[in-house]
Order: sequence, then C-alpha cells, then structure tokens
Amino acid sequence: MQADQKKALYEEATKELVSITEGETNVTALMATVSCILSEKFDYYFWTGFYVVDPNKQNELVVGPYQGTLGCLRIPIGRGVCGTAASTRETQLVADVHAFPGHIACDSRSNSEIVVPVVNADDRLIAVLDVDSVELNSFDEIDRVELETLMQRIFAQ
Repeated sequence: MQADQKKALYEEATKELVSITEGETNVTALMATVSCILSEKFDYYFWTGFYVVDPNKQNELVVGPYQGTLGCLRIPIGRGVCGTAASTRETQLVADVHAFPGHIACDSRSNSEIVVPVVNADDRLIAVLDVDSVELNSFDEIDRVELETLMQRIFAQ
C-alpha cells in the first residue's frame, strides 16, 4: 500500500472513531469500537485487538476486545511482543515475529506485528493495542505514528 493511501485510511478511521466515541467513557466499549473500525478499514490487519492489564494480576495482560482468530488468553508482562510493549511502554514494530526473541505465537499465520501501549488520562498503562498481519514487514512508521496518536486521542482524554 502506498504511503498516501495508508495515511488517507488512517485519517478516515480517526475521523470515524473520534465521531463515534465522543463522550464515551466505558473502556470496553471504546476498545471494541476501535478494534472493529481498524479491522474493517485495513486489509492487511489480520488480528486487531487489545490485551488489558489485569487489575487482579498486575504482571499479566488478559485478552480484551478484538477482531480476528482466537487470541492468547493471557500474556505475562515482559514476554513476547505484547508483554515487551507493556513493560517498556514503547511501541514494538516487528517486521518478522519469528525473529523476535520470546515471541508468543497465538496464531502461527501471523508474520509481522505492531503493539502500541495504551495509557489513560492519569498516564497509567491500561492495555496494549496488538495488530498482526499474515505478511512480513506489513507495518511501518506511518502505522506507528498514526496508531500512537489514535490511542492517545481515544484513551488519554
């Protein structure tokens, strides 16, 4: 996909999501809506969803709202791509998940991934947005910037 096409799709998705979610405070509803819109908008998104910090086990992420095949139920913070994004609070942009140390394969068809930390208005990590693709090297800096901006706009208000 060309960079200008990708940016235009993100612009459409952001406009739609901001409009739909305006005034909504329920985090589950927000995550479900974000997962749905992003999954529908981008053909190269194979699995799109959230892993939420478990309030009862602060050292684990538990699967939240998502679109796609069966996800892992729990991921320890610090393990795999999602756990690394949660522990470092930095977006993980992985061109080939099979080369990522400690990668957790929830679906063997996934080949590349981007995971974006999600923080609330109090700057507390509440989840990570996980997007997988069956193609290698599907995600780039455009995806990183747009998804980070979108997560801040939706969840840190």
